[in-house]
Amino acid sequence: MASPAAKPVVTRFAPSPTGFLHIGGARTALFNWLFARHHGGKALLRIEDTDRKRSTQEAIDAILDGLSWLGLDYDEDPVFQSERADRHAEVAHKLLEAGHAYKCFATPEELEAMRAEQRANKQPMRYDGRWRDRDASEAPDSAPYTVRLKTPSEGEATIADAVQGNVSVRNEELDDYIILRADGTPTYMLAAVVDDHDMGVTHVIRGDDHLNNAFRQLPIYHAMEQIEGDWPEPVYAHVPLIHGSDGAKLSKRHGALGAEAYRDEFGILPEALFNYLLRLGWGHGDREEITRAEAIELFDLSGVGKSPSRFDMKKLENLNGHYIRESDDARLAQLVGERIESDVDLGLLEQAMPVLKTRAKNLNELADGAGFLFARRPLAMTDKAAKLLDADGRARLRAVSDALAGENDWTSEALEATTKSLAERLELGLGKLAQPMRAALTGTTTSPGIFDVLVLLGREESLARIDAQAE
Repeated sequence: MASPAAKPVVTRFAPSPTGFLHIGGARTALFNWLFARHHGGKALLRIEDTDRKRSTQEAIDAILDGLSWLGLDYDEDPVFQSERADRHAEVAHKLLEAGHAYKCFATPEELEAMRAEQRANKQPMRYDGRWRDRDASEAPDSAPYTVRLKTPSEGEATIADAVQGNVSVRNEELDDYIILRADGTPTYMLAAVVDDHDMGVTHVIRGDDHLNNAFRQLPIYHAMEQIEGDWPEPVYAHVPLIHGSDGAKLSKRHGALGAEAYRDEFGILPEALFNYLLRLGWGHGDREEITRAEAIELFDLSGVGKSPSRFDMKKLENLNGHYIRESDDARLAQLVGERIESDVDLGLLEQAMPVLKTRAKNLNELADGAGFLFARRPLAMTDKAAKLLDADGRARLRAVSDALAGENDWTSEALEATTKSLAERLELGLGKLAQPMRAALTGTTTSPGIFDVLVLLGREESLARIDAQAE
């Protein structure tokens, strides 16, 4: 049997299109993609859409959109599992003809009675093999049947998992499961193995909730190896699942949402989510910030931990803040402009980015922070801002207006010097002038530096806003 390690690496990401690309699936996709890129191999995509009732085109589009947004590209067109049912059935019939599978004529009523007895006796819920050694001639003519795989019933199987290490299961714990339903359609267990073989997959990297499936799928590889040869089992790598920050299984309340939600709702940059997912269960020393190129160079399965990782939205946002500060201002202006409802001057927004992005942790905060640039007079005021514009505040604004109106050098340095000089003449701290100025200029009590705000708004608009509140 040829060793998968001797072949070029081929990985696959195989989502079921019954919903969005959730965060766990996105990490699985990332690990598969990085492993293939690191080894100079192929990264493939398979859409496991055999559940026709639950699979939707909307979900397929959402998955493809999420993968594209994260920058995960694939070396061949996606394989749609639903289009390969004939091939799956072909393999099932080969297994049947070679004696590695058999027809089961047990009726639904018989199987339910079997399960009821097992429940009553507190036994494991497994098919009892009642048709394993019987001849099909014992069944009524034209009776419907399923095809079951004849799994080993003695000894044990061991998987040298690239993440979990050696894992063994007694074969008696497995049952003869269905590979072809009574209507002739294949089950997931068969379809996944046949597709992995036909796609040349060498490494199956997936969540450790699939570890039991590996033991059920291996007998298909072994049987087909006997029948045809060249059916090497893949290298398995079962990655621990992601938990919430409280250690419980990840759910929507922890952030188990689609990739598009992090983009659209939370304002996360794709490179930030890429980096965060990379570090969620994989590590390279103490490195937190790792570029895409570095990730391809460094990633290997030896760095994947055996314990579940914890999803932490605050850590993601902190990392996102780093990437916002590193990001190109024109790109940020475009992204933020799409989040502001009013007409946007992208040139002005780009000019504002160096001061807007210093503390922002997501694109929503950037958009909120930039809102004052495009606000129309009279400005809407927050309650806190309105309180600053009492009689004293308005009087100070009149003094500020007179001082700034005489300023010919409309730069932050000159405006700061003029305002500080005014504060000294009035025997006030600078904040006593800056606070009502901020309220008048932005309608809020938080903004970039007040002198940056004056420069960004320009002389005419700044004085008009101050005068409007000084009256």
